[in-house]
Amino acid sequence: MTREITLSKAVNEAIAEEMRRDETIFLIGEDVAEAGTPFKVLSGLVEEFGTDRVIDTPIAEPGFMGIAVGAAMTGSRPIVDLMFGDFIFLVMDQLCNQAAKTHYMSGGKLSVPLVLRTNLGATRRSAAQHSQSLHALVAHIPGLKVALPSSAYEAKGLMKTAIRDDNPVVIFEDKLMYNDKAPVPEEEYLIPFGEANVMRQGRDVTLIGTSSMVQVCQKAAEILEKEGISAEVIDPRTIVPLDEETILNSVRKTSRAIVVDEGHQNFGITGEIASRISEKAFYHLDAPVQRMGAMDVPVPFSPALEDITVPTPEGVADRARLICRGELVHAA
Repeated sequence: MTREITLSKAVNEAIAEEMRRDETIFLIGEDVAEAGTPFKVLSGLVEEFGTDRVIDTPIAEPGFMGIAVGAAMTGSRPIVDLMFGDFIFLVMDQLCNQAAKTHYMSGGKLSVPLVLRTNLGATRRSAAQHSQSLHALVAHIPGLKVALPSSAYEAKGLMKTAIRDDNPVVIFEDKLMYNDKAPVPEEEYLIPFGEANVMRQGRDVTLIGTSSMVQVCQKAAEILEKEGISAEVIDPRTIVPLDEETILNSVRKTSRAIVVDEGHQNFGITGEIASRISEKAFYHLDAPVQRMGAMDVPVPFSPALEDITVPTPEGVADRARLICRGELVHAA
């Protein structure tokens, strides 16, 4: 049976189901209990599992992240809730120097089965310190896995897989998508890491989007379809591990590619995916691989300015038209 639920509900269900299955799982973070986080994603969990397993913390991200790393090393499976993705700078030592490296530094004797769930995304009028998309930072660190759900279906399946993984996993949810609904099975399912989803078949250009940019690519493909341009849309689901095979097979078929991501464009996810396409499918390309990311500026508070800092369906469609006409376009 399938029903339509919000992304918020999907995450809540995934965590609750896993906590019922495994008593070593606990949830820790700011306002995760009675408040249910600012986005109410975790509402109701403390009533079922109690304050021993749904633990409110002081505003001390390095402290509760360190607690979680230690707990994971000694037999628990913590889920750390980081209220905003922008706060990831506060936990980088615990995450990148401790959690990511412990398995390697112990010769495989220790594992850190920890999930850090947080969010990304601009256009919520939250200004420069609460609107960043920082997934490229942790994707750069060996030892961490990174997942980017694009809908309620992906959010639930990826979260359950993350919780069961014996490695540290960081999941970024787009904060503007918490109320978006999608069909989600009532039966249990998991989505394997490293398996991209071809959302739409096409022949003229491949659009690779991450997180909410999958919807941007889908809308761009609908615009292009009316003009006779057939766009294939791919959701990588995880950027570490990255499903290169699905992406490369698509580009070899369409001969053109645009990579769309909400993180800043410089030194980001768009550059990494574009470079792999250029390295491994160069002789199949009819145009340079295009990158479309957020402008390399702090996210503005002004709505008029904020809205133009991230890729839009119209912008992606414009770029696709140009490369399909054979005009060489270089990302701004």
